[in-house]
Amino acid sequence: MVDLVLLGDVLAGTARLGTPIAFAALGGVIAERSGLYNIGLEGQILAGALGAAAGSFATGSALIGLGCGVICGLVSGLFLGYMSIRLRINQLVGGIALNLLLAGLTAFLSRQIFGAQAGGARVEGFTQVRIPLLSDIPVLGPSLFSQDPLFYLLIGIAVLAWYWLMKSHKGLDLRAVGENPKAADLAGVPVFRLQYLAISISGALAALAGAHLVLSQVYVFAEGMSAGKGFIALAAIILGRWSPIGAVCAALFFGFCDAAQFKLQFSSPEVPYQLFLILPYIASLIALVILGAKASAPASVGLPYDREHR
Repeated sequence: MVDLVLLGDVLAGTARLGTPIAFAALGGVIAERSGLYNIGLEGQILAGALGAAAGSFATGSALIGLGCGVICGLVSGLFLGYMSIRLRINQLVGGIALNLLLAGLTAFLSRQIFGAQAGGARVEGFTQVRIPLLSDIPVLGPSLFSQDPLFYLLIGIAVLAWYWLMKSHKGLDLRAVGENPKAADLAGVPVFRLQYLAISISGALAALAGAHLVLSQVYVFAEGMSAGKGFIALAAIILGRWSPIGAVCAALFFGFCDAAQFKLQFSSPEVPYQLFLILPYIASLIALVILGAKASAPASVGLPYDREHR
């Protein structure tokens, strides 16, 4: 019985802790499928978190906070797209610069919005939603079918993203841009328009990750609260082989590792807790070495496309 309770707790933690990683990983998949790296996921998570916290704090509405967070992600995505597409700067450098910019900017703005005690103001968030019948299933029901609305939104977006990328005409165009933008351009595909669309969606999804942290987990904004989730999402993209469903599954695997390390800290207090804290990162490295070695990214990802040099 104790083992079943423990399993249920770990599964619930997997869904809760894996959701923000999965949102960011989905955004990264869409960006890289269009040929653009989004190394700025970490900063965009912070932007979404601050936007969600500020919107909810100002209005008392979690939904408005969610919308504000998504808008912040869209703006940051467009900015990164402008640097990558229009200015054609190195996409890795641009993403790192965006992370640094947003880390500092969110820290500054949070103090202006919430006062000197950044993150001290509690905001309105989402509560758990029980799905009738399914939530009554032993172990799985309370763990997976009594989650916050953003977890269910994640599942819906993942399915839609998979269908759009893999089954729709526009998704085929987007993947063609990521593989060979020159050939896609010659075939009449609007390369730059699709790349701007992809990087904007990517920023919005990363912002949903930040919004989940604020509106569904801790209900406050804290400086640096992304805590490396954007970088773990990059690993989930590779582990998921640039598939929306694969990336979400990989993100939930990392969420499972994170949930397990919390339980291990309580069950083994004699072991230094720092050893358990590094478990998710060790798991990501091992998984990448074993499963990600043969994964291949879209052929033109990270390579700026210049139409005048076709």
